Formats: sequence, C-alpha cells, structure tokens
Amino acid sequence: MMKLKEFFIPFSGLKLGKHEFGYEIDNTFFESFEYHEFNSASIAVTAILDKMNNMMELTIEAEGSVNVDGDLTGEPFDQPITSDLHLVVKFGEEYNDENDEILVIPHGEHQINISQYIYEMLVLAVPQKRVHPGVLDGTLQSEMLDKLEELQPKEIKEESESTDPRWDDLKKLLTDK
Repeated sequence: MMKLKEFFIPFSGLKLGKHEFGYEIDNTFFESFEYHEFNSASIAVTAILDKMNNMMELTIEAEGSVNVDGDLTGEPFDQPITSDLHLVVKFGEEYNDENDEILVIPHGEHQINISQYIYEMLVLAVPQKRVHPGVLDGTLQSEMLDKLEELQPKEIKEESESTDPRWDDLKKLLTDK
C-alpha cells in the first residue's frame, strides 16, 4: 500500500472546533490498496474533525456507488453504497489502533492518516451478496439466467389422491372419537 498524501490531516495547525475535509474516491484509491474487486468507483467522502483540548473526534461519511459484477450472472452493475464511521482520537505513549472506535496516537504526532479507515469503511459497505437489480425485478436478459432457468429442477407432480391405506385407517381412529 502506498501512502496517500491527500488523506493525511495535519491537525497540529488547526484551531479548536470542527473542520471539514472532502474527498472524491475512484478506483485508483482501491488499486493503491491492491484491491481489485470493483470495476469502477465514484464515492464522495466527507471527514469532519472536531478538535478539542485533549482529544479529537473524527466522523467520516461516504455516499456513492461502485460498479461490481453480480454474483448470479456476472453482469456488471452500479451498487449504491452509504456508510459512516465515528472515531475518537486520543493521545498516549504509543500508537494503538486495536480498538475499532478509539485511535491512540503518540503525543508528538502532528497529523493523522485516515486512508485505511476510509478503505475499510467502503469495502465493508458493499453487500456480501451482489445481486443485479435486473435479476430482482425480472428485467435482466442474460444468457446465464436463461441457462439457470433451463437447468432448474422440474417439479414432480405427485398424486395427492393416492395415499397409503394403512394411514387412512389410522386417520379414522382420530375422527371416530
């Protein structure tokens, strides 16, 4: 993974209060993490850093879409995604990001890199099962769907009239009270 310079927030020169940072994420962002699951991406990310005397709060919100291949047909489609992340940034003796909601950075640090948090947030925002919307509403015409329809097991119609006569006698016992 290469260091993405635009995702470093230099908080040491900022005044106390809220500061907003905006990012446009495309496929090159994911390629820098060697993640190639998306055909393309167009996501707007907003990071709001609330700087306080002894800590900071970081809120990251994302909205957009990624182009992925459907699991059922392999047809590409745009999957809309929205996600948000809340992170508390505290100062301590050494760097510690073991907790999902709390980041501890050393006292001497003057900037924070949020690229890893954005990456994880966006990858986890995409559903595990990627179903093309045309499959759900029946409008997608695909060779794969035609083949699946052809290979679908046929219903076997059993005669519900013919039953085992032994069971019929037992059923009579229940109704002959």
